[in-house]
Amino acid sequence: MGARAPLSVEIACAAQAIAALAAGRSLQPAIEAAIAGGCGGRPAGAGSGESVDASGEDAAGRLDPASRAAIRDIAYDTCRKLGLARELARLLVSRPPPPALAALQWVALAQLIDPLRAEAVIVDQAVAAARLMPGGAAVAGFLNATLRRFLREREPLLATARRKDEARWNFPHWWIAQLRAEQPQAWRAILDAGNAPPPMTLRVNRRRTGVHDYLAQLAAAGRGARRIGPQAVLLDEPCAVEALPGWGEGLVTVQDAGAQLAVPLLDPQPGERVLDACAAPGGKTTHLLELADCRVTALDVGEPRLRLVRENLARLGFERHGGVAAPPRVLGGDARRPADWWDGEPFDRILVDAPCTASGIVRRHPDIRWLRRRSDPATLSGQQSEILAALWPLLRPDGKLLFATCSVFRAEGESVVDHFLASRRDARRLELSWRFDAGAAEPVSQLLPVATATRNHDGFFYALLERRP
Repeated sequence: MGARAPLSVEIACAAQAIAALAAGRSLQPAIEAAIAGGCGGRPAGAGSGESVDASGEDAAGRLDPASRAAIRDIAYDTCRKLGLARELARLLVSRPPPPALAALQWVALAQLIDPLRAEAVIVDQAVAAARLMPGGAAVAGFLNATLRRFLREREPLLATARRKDEARWNFPHWWIAQLRAEQPQAWRAILDAGNAPPPMTLRVNRRRTGVHDYLAQLAAAGRGARRIGPQAVLLDEPCAVEALPGWGEGLVTVQDAGAQLAVPLLDPQPGERVLDACAAPGGKTTHLLELADCRVTALDVGEPRLRLVRENLARLGFERHGGVAAPPRVLGGDARRPADWWDGEPFDRILVDAPCTASGIVRRHPDIRWLRRRSDPATLSGQQSEILAALWPLLRPDGKLLFATCSVFRAEGESVVDHFLASRRDARRLELSWRFDAGAAEPVSQLLPVATATRNHDGFFYALLERRP
């Protein structure tokens, strides 16, 4: 392993990714593209031989793993502070700079917001990153002046910036207003949870091992963890999946504790025919097979998404039965057009994990808040209604369908279900409840994101519908 690249290169690379985010690109692909493109330093692929030079790049232009991790950390940290960083930038300059320089300014300001960081180093390295840009010395001088002004006037500038909701909460205005209206008691907690680092939660494959035994394996590997659900284990510190005991053998799957409720709430029984619609990446498909000897059909659109399902099935051994009565079927098709893929045999249970804004998992994907638009919940709820209407006839009488989204917006939960029930005389909604800790069971429908000593999960909506005979 070689030496890390200079911090200036890492900052420049993160700024390229943030500029792409501001232009509408998802953050993780933007980060990978920036790393592959050389991060504003020497072009990727420059050099010869196999050594790692002082820039932290090997002969193929590949950055050292530590630098790649640092770039991701800087970019994601900036994303979580982007509302505040942009407002500070507006206060510091009278005219916005070009997009690439603006992004570099946001990244540097996001790093400087925390007064405990090495301010002189950050300013020096951000200015060095600016010198790599067109305009060289002039660009660097502009950035140096604005960053040093921020350090001189930090507290009044922060106080002024935070008077605006987008800077105070680091979410778009429309998102904040929507939550205020729909969750008047909880909107602040929801936004705070969205800015928190995500936990790493595992689902123990009970066909291979038990939670108690797996916790012992983690302890032997020097990893602290605690149980927070029937199969859910919360790690004290996230780690690479390859470092988990038994990962390659399928002992565990990474899955949020809230997402782990879906299959138990559907409650599949042995021998039943179950459809997992919108199945990628396969977390709920494999959970179905872990909990019951049911006949599972995993459906999704496009081979790239189906490949993820197959990979998860293979790792857990379910493509070779894996102890279940029958191997799962993996089908390509649009859930809204069952005539293209359905064989005519009714399903006993259907799981609809519908496409949504993903507003409930924003702490895992902080770029979502900046990529979504005010109209998206309504647009996506229309797609969800189409899926529900198309799949309902595939359910046998007395069969059950679980409608789920990873959203906290009413338009993608209660509104969709209310509209569906109003249009179907053969459908009724069943009550759902869950015991999260030592307390009594509580109703489950709109599950809000929360992080406590005994509960740590993302936001989800669940509704269990039964088809009347």
